[in-house]
Amino acid sequence: MSRTTFSRRRFLAVAAAALAGGPAAAQTTTRWQGRALGAEATITLRGPQREAVRALAAAKETLRQMERLFSLYDPGSALSHLNATGRLERPEEAFLALLRLADRIHHATGGLFDPSVQPLWRALARSQGRPDRAMLAQAAARVAWPGVAFDEAEVRFLRPGMALTLNGIAQGFATDRVAEALKAQGFAATLVNIGEFRAGTGSWRIGLADPAFGLVRTRSLSNAAIATSSLTALPFGNGGLGHILNPAEPGHPPLWSTVSVEAATAAYADGYSTALSFFATAAARSLLHSQPELQAILLVDHDGVVIELT
Repeated sequence: MSRTTFSRRRFLAVAAAALAGGPAAAQTTTRWQGRALGAEATITLRGPQREAVRALAAAKETLRQMERLFSLYDPGSALSHLNATGRLERPEEAFLALLRLADRIHHATGGLFDPSVQPLWRALARSQGRPDRAMLAQAAARVAWPGVAFDEAEVRFLRPGMALTLNGIAQGFATDRVAEALKAQGFAATLVNIGEFRAGTGSWRIGLADPAFGLVRTRSLSNAAIATSSLTALPFGNGGLGHILNPAEPGHPPLWSTVSVEAATAAYADGYSTALSFFATAAARSLLHSQPELQAILLVDHDGVVIELT
């Protein structure tokens, strides 16, 4: 199999398009394709076409709301405002809900899931993935999830120079919100892909891919979600550190080439797949058995060997 490097999200979108299967083909299938939160996005639903147009309009409005809250590319987003000023007054319900979920995953993973790694991201971007020791230490000193205080009144940073990236969970969270919006419109047979997959009723076949090794597995998904994190999906420079960062040891690369997680929701799958990049096999198995929202874990090592935990 060719080892040509693919964009991870692009490859998954192609695999899903080729492999998706669901309820009876006699039902009308409606598909939408676009972009959201920096990723290619697709929505597939089955049901009456006239109602599907209305449902997709609700889904796209949900995506616009997610962008307004969580986009790092939009200087007017709530997250950009928080990073620029260190405070966000009267955060919206969805913003608080995502922070609470991030807090739960942070504690469940022993701190390996940490949205406060944005200063490290910035240091890597400036240095093309090769920060010197002083730059890395300065950025790492600003990484501290306990330094993020939040309640209904405000979100605030307790240390100077802090910033958040929600890229390790926001796409999954948006996927869930879109799936819920479609269900509220009467569509349960859906497959939503905003970088991560969430399937509704029926059986949907999803391709799981590694950017270097290609398609490694397919899975049937029903009323569940799958998210994938891959080391080489977004490298900084040529041979520098990748985009998946260990908050405790930022100079250490992930143990795995790719991690896929099946979970009850796409947000859970997204957050856990990021942290599990630094878990050894036994620790990953223990986490799987201790967290009821987790259903399966797939690990691909740097030689292309696949380990499935259920």
